[in-house]
Amino acid sequence: MLGAIGHILPIAVAVAISSVPIMATVLILLSPKGRRTALPFLIGWVLGMAVIVTLCTLGAQAIPAPRSDRRPATAIAIAEILVGIGLVVVAIVEWRRARRHPSDALPKWLASVDKLGPWSAFGIAFALNFRPKGLLLAIAAGLAIRAGNLSVGESAIVIGIYTIIGASSVGVPVILALVDPKGMQPRLLDMKEWIMRNHGTVTALIVLIIGVVIIGAGLANL
Repeated sequence: MLGAIGHILPIAVAVAISSVPIMATVLILLSPKGRRTALPFLIGWVLGMAVIVTLCTLGAQAIPAPRSDRRPATAIAIAEILVGIGLVVVAIVEWRRARRHPSDALPKWLASVDKLGPWSAFGIAFALNFRPKGLLLAIAAGLAIRAGNLSVGESAIVIGIYTIIGASSVGVPVILALVDPKGMQPRLLDMKEWIMRNHGTVTALIVLIIGVVIIGAGLANL
């Protein structure tokens, strides 16, 4: 199980630093409805993350089990390589997009999240987990869990760790803002400005690194 945890940690970190849910969280917390919608947004984000990685883990069970504990299944290795390549492609696309559009303008849907009600915030947060990058990262996590040949209980623990780490960048600001809204206000404004300036490049770099790591893991297991 420790091997699987070590494998999913960088993937979970890549999920955690995804700029879109963080920016949506910041905008919601800065809005007049922040206290009503922030918690549903967090719940939707956590639940969606747990659901998608669980589904990917269950889907990975279709891959034939390795014949030896010392030699992971070739099918898992090939799947990891393909997912890693997909993440590298996503990283390149995001980097090129950041270079073409370096302005601080937000996408229209993201600029309107401060007007969401609780149920809408929950639904959007849940759906954000199913973006291409989120899907690829969840698939990578599912493959890592599958490669570990874990029991149901062990898989649940690894999924829980993945979800906690992945959701931390949304959960921590929400909890702190609910506890001390006035104290968090200037920090949220600083976060908003920094993310708007740097989110594309930073996200692309991290996803690229994770993609290369996953490709390397797949090649090592062939």
